[in-house]
Amino acid sequence: MTITLIFLAIIMATVIFWLLKQTFNVEPWVSDEVADEVSGASLDLKPQAIALTTFMAVATSLFALFASAYSLRMEMPDWRPLNEPFILWMNSAFLVLASIGYQWSRNNVAKTDIGSKKVLNGLIVAGTFSILFLIGQLLAWKDLSDQGMFASTNPAVAFFYVFTAMHGLHLLGGLYVWARSVMKIQKNQDIRVVRTSVELCTIYWHFMLLVWMLLFGLMIAT
Repeated sequence: MTITLIFLAIIMATVIFWLLKQTFNVEPWVSDEVADEVSGASLDLKPQAIALTTFMAVATSLFALFASAYSLRMEMPDWRPLNEPFILWMNSAFLVLASIGYQWSRNNVAKTDIGSKKVLNGLIVAGTFSILFLIGQLLAWKDLSDQGMFASTNPAVAFFYVFTAMHGLHLLGGLYVWARSVMKIQKNQDIRVVRTSVELCTIYWHFMLLVWMLLFGLMIAT
């Protein structure tokens, strides 16, 4: 239970920090002329930020529940610690680089005098390393299956599959939004039109990185 509370507290603190940062940075009374031309109304980041924060809060609860089940299950006598595949360390580095790529895009998309090429390059870096991360996770699965380690053979292996599958599915959802952002830039839409998507996706990628680091740390520590 202590592990669960720490897990939940760390992620929720991060979510709240990002929400407050977004809220303080938003000036909904200021009109965005580019957004007005596209949608006929000023672009307000607040609803999108709240929606993302709500989703991350739900995801945090889900991961925390599984972390709680993990901590309880490992106390049973049939639990055998798992030697996590070494490739997970490389995958972690890929996700860190993906998060850095998104941060690069976010820093450039906030500057209206910067062309979309730098933003696009950052997004491509983020997407590439995110895909490499997912491929690496599949290779980790293959490594375990080649050793005859399946969900039915060891509870620790079963939780490994559950943790990585849940995290991978959440990252795939983020890649869908990533692909839409890339398409908007390639269609030469004004960079300020995609600012919201890039900024919120950056927050989401940092969130997914934090979740993975906590999950990975939990697994290797036990």
